[in-house]
Amino acid sequence: MATMTELSSTEEKNKYSQDTQVDEKLILRKAPSLCSTRYGIAFLAHLCNFTIMAQNVIMNISMVTMVNSTGHQSQFNNSTEGPPVDSFGGPNNAPKSLPAGGSVFGGQFALWERWGPPHERSRLCSFALSGMIMGAFTAILLGGVISQALGWPFVFYIFGGIGCVCCLLWFVLVYDDPVSHPWINVTEKEYIISSLAQQVSSSKQSLPIKAVVRSLPFWSICFCSFSHLWLINIFIVYTPTYISSVFHVNIRDNGFLSALPFIVAWVIGVLGGHLADFLLTKNFRIVTVRKIATVLGILPPSAFLVALPYLTSSYITTMTLLTLACGLSSLCQTGVYINALDIAPRYSSFLTGAARGFAQIAAVLAPTVSGFLLSQDSEFGWRNVFLLMFAINLLGLLIYLIFGEGDVQDWAKERKLTRL
Repeated sequence: MATMTELSSTEEKNKYSQDTQVDEKLILRKAPSLCSTRYGIAFLAHLCNFTIMAQNVIMNISMVTMVNSTGHQSQFNNSTEGPPVDSFGGPNNAPKSLPAGGSVFGGQFALWERWGPPHERSRLCSFALSGMIMGAFTAILLGGVISQALGWPFVFYIFGGIGCVCCLLWFVLVYDDPVSHPWINVTEKEYIISSLAQQVSSSKQSLPIKAVVRSLPFWSICFCSFSHLWLINIFIVYTPTYISSVFHVNIRDNGFLSALPFIVAWVIGVLGGHLADFLLTKNFRIVTVRKIATVLGILPPSAFLVALPYLTSSYITTMTLLTLACGLSSLCQTGVYINALDIAPRYSSFLTGAARGFAQIAAVLAPTVSGFLLSQDSEFGWRNVFLLMFAINLLGLLIYLIFGEGDVQDWAKERKLTRL
């Protein structure tokens, strides 16, 4: 009798599981994709990231003009051939401006804990983060043109106005979760809630600080993010200077050539998110997808930059390598940067913010150290800058490949409290 009951119970569970899977598939087919609330939130996050990075880059472009301006716009042509430099030869404003958006980077991941279905997180997060790349592209391309045509204050008026519009849209259209959103499609709400049912709980649990500090997967994210941000800072701060010093192009061509790699990076970053989600639907392990994306986003770009000083005679080859290096670097958006959502969904906003805050040290060190190397050795300065960057990138990547994980960590799982 007991055996028959157990068999009956097992059959009911199997039937319930099959029915649940069928219901989820039906919801998935009916749930809107591109014209949906979750993709609308990703677009707003894209705009916010666009504004943050554009303002940072604009600060780099306009600092010398602001300091030296005497009201004559013609001075712009003589003051923006490269980023402003401090006593070490590095951009004196980059360390002050780049870390400003670090808290926003971590804060937006709190949304994807409750808005991002597991098999859509790569594309949603990559599209949102690609706003930073588009911001860099737009600011580098148009910053000089706007300053020349209208004066440097209008650069801040325009991009500051875009930021104000983004804030208003965010306050009105973005909500904590699908349940509290007043205009979301019912089918989409059911799809998101059902896909996150096993990862997100309504119960509040304190952050296990000691477990986080002892977590090697978390520290691997921190060090790898640091190494990648060092690479990105070299691109943003020193690509215009490198092009000017090697090929002696004028400011208009310099702005276009400096911005070109970033539009390629934007395209590759968005497509990379879709490819990562596609691989996950084909039963690839999450950790495998994250590590492949991270390797492609760090190793080839670093190698390409190391080769640049040996190819100075070839203009086309140099620009091709710069464009490919910057483009491939955006693949880290679907790799290490969203890995916190995999290993600790309920704490991903804190972990991502902490990792980003740690990585922002590179925003301070990279321009200063690189500027010092350039000022000390005019002949081999660029080679030393790129070799140091390669060593840092390789070390951070190795740490991530060894200790990075894709499964939810034990300390990040829901803890059931029992009373005696």
